[in-house]
Amino acid sequence: MNYIKAFNILFKGLKKDFILSLLENKKGFNIITTVNAEFIVLANETERFRRILNKNISTVDGQIPYFFLKLRNPKSKIEKISGSDLIFDICKKASQLGLKVFLLGGLETSNKISQQRLRELFPGLIISGYSPPYSPYPFSKQHNEKILKILKDFSPEVLFVAFGAPKQEYWIEDNRTLLEEIGIRLAIGVGGTFELVAGIEKRAPKFVQKIGLESIWRLYQNPKRFRRFLRNFKFFKYAFL
Repeated sequence: MNYIKAFNILFKGLKKDFILSLLENKKGFNIITTVNAEFIVLANETERFRRILNKNISTVDGQIPYFFLKLRNPKSKIEKISGSDLIFDICKKASQLGLKVFLLGGLETSNKISQQRLRELFPGLIISGYSPPYSPYPFSKQHNEKILKILKDFSPEVLFVAFGAPKQEYWIEDNRTLLEEIGIRLAIGVGGTFELVAGIEKRAPKFVQKIGLESIWRLYQNPKRFRRFLRNFKFFKYAFL
C-alpha cells in the first residue's frame, strides 16, 4: 500500500488492485474516500473531515489534484481513481465473487436506474438500493434506524453511499460499528455517482477529463453546482502545503 502526505491529507491505498483485493477479506471493514478538490478544501477547513480522510483509505480523484500529487511525488506510482469509475470495477469484482452490493442515497430515480444498469452490465450481480427522503445531518433516530434496518435485511458486503460530502463520510464513520456487524467489507462515499451511472448526467469525454475541466462540464449540465464550483477554487490555496 502507498502512503503519501500532500494537501494536509495522508493518501493511503492509491492502487485500484489493492482496493479490489479488500473484497476478498471476509473479516475486514474498510472505508474508501475518493478525494477530489472539494474534499481537499473541506479537509483543510474541517478538522473532523480531515481526521476521517487520514484514518481511512484515501485515493485521488480529479485531474487537477492528481496533477499536483504527481508533481510533488514524481517517483511514486499513483493512480487517479474516481468514484464514478470505481463503482464499475467493484461491481464487476463483486459479481465474480458472489457478493451483494447496496446503493444508498442519490435521487430515487437515479438509484433505481443505476441498479438496473449495473445488473445488465454484470450478470449475476446481487444488488439493491434505497434512496431515503432528504434529511439534514445528523439524521433523526427514526430516520437512521430505517436505513440500518434495510441494510441489515439485505446484508450487503459492499455499500456505496451517495449523500454528498461530508455528509456521507460522517454517516459512514458514525455507523461504522453497525455496518461492520452487518458484514459490510467496503463502504464508499460516491457523491453524485449514481446520476452518472444512470445517465441522468453525462460523464465528460476523456479529453475533457484529462485537461482537468470535468467540473466545468458537470456545471454546464447542472448549474446548481455553481457555488460548489467557486468553492473548489480554494484548492489552489492548499496545493502547495
